[in-house]
Amino acid sequence: MVGVVVSGLAVSTAVPASAVSASHTAPGLSASENPAEGLTLTLPAPRGRYATGESVFRLVDDKRADPWVPSRPYRELMISVFYPAVHTGGRPFTRQFPAPVAAAVGPAIEENNKLPAGLVNWAATSTHSVKDAAMAPGGFPVVLYSPGAGDPRGWNVSLVEDLASRGFVVVTIDHTGEAPAVRFPDGHVVGNGPLMAAWAQAYRNGTTRAFFTKLMDARLADTKLVLDRLTSLPDRLTDGMDLNRIGMFGHSAGGFTAASMMYDDPRIKVGINMDGTLEYTVKPDGTNLSEVALHGLDRPFLLMGSSSAAEGSDVHREPSWASFWQHQRGWKADVTLNDSAHASFTDAEALLPQLAGRVPAATLAAAVGTVDSHQAVAANRALVASFFDRFLKGCDDHLLDGRASRYPITFVR
Repeated sequence: MVGVVVSGLAVSTAVPASAVSASHTAPGLSASENPAEGLTLTLPAPRGRYATGESVFRLVDDKRADPWVPSRPYRELMISVFYPAVHTGGRPFTRQFPAPVAAAVGPAIEENNKLPAGLVNWAATSTHSVKDAAMAPGGFPVVLYSPGAGDPRGWNVSLVEDLASRGFVVVTIDHTGEAPAVRFPDGHVVGNGPLMAAWAQAYRNGTTRAFFTKLMDARLADTKLVLDRLTSLPDRLTDGMDLNRIGMFGHSAGGFTAASMMYDDPRIKVGINMDGTLEYTVKPDGTNLSEVALHGLDRPFLLMGSSSAAEGSDVHREPSWASFWQHQRGWKADVTLNDSAHASFTDAEALLPQLAGRVPAATLAAAVGTVDSHQAVAANRALVASFFDRFLKGCDDHLLDGRASRYPITFVR
């Protein structure tokens, strides 16, 4: 997680710790290396057949007060929609983080990963998507993405863009008040001060379960708002969206959100949890299991875990995953990314290794493990695409059958 001290919803938990960092590169560092400006890191290009577009929207729920600022009588969210596009040649790409967001997210990344302050220009990284590009013709499945607690919605662009380039509409959600900054169209920025204060008080008072329950309830309400408003997006997008084929995935607390949403809302047909516990606790121990962990699902669900000795997750080590596995009635698989860390399922795996030679190897290994970053990014992309292709498009490449593959992954039996 970036910026928030809520790592209890990450499958691994050193109490007030937030883990995360920035993203990956195809070739390596680009643009400026002027120390006054910071290094520019680059995201790897998507590998699918389509170019990609990005459109950004504000959603407002007038019937729900903000959970972290009760004096605000409405809940506002920002989402990004990444989608298959045409006619993007020669047009500029969007930025991973708008400058006001980067100004808050960057220092959090640096602090959480013990990086030198100012080493990176976090506002300079570009996506590979064009703002409001024309959508490619077709009826594409829709996939929602929920980030880890404390992470901005732009912290998995590499994976999201790749999925969009393969023929999916991907909607990324900012759970306002969690990330260090969320910028809205009128220019105002919302930080995470109230949530961090609530977490500190809950930790002091021994009421962390109530805090985590409130956090997850807010996330579920946010996601339901997004689902309800998909039909209200501009026709240029909705005309190409097949709302009978909806999936969801997420990292850490976002994976918990995906599983819990599937338990609550039948509109979501399939889901993926990337290294997120399924219980309300600071350290996963099986004492505060969620409903989805206790009862499982009747639809396909994929668990993707890290291999860290201290923080890794699989159905033999993570109590909530073991319970979910026992009760899961739909298709299921548990895949471990070898030699990885919790943040290996975010853009940290793509971006941070670009700092090799400028940051100690041990610092980078603590953030994203020792797995080769290019292979890790390729594996995450392949697994996520294979799952959604199989269950939302009916196209099976058999990667998830569990046979040996060229990726650094292990199927947990």
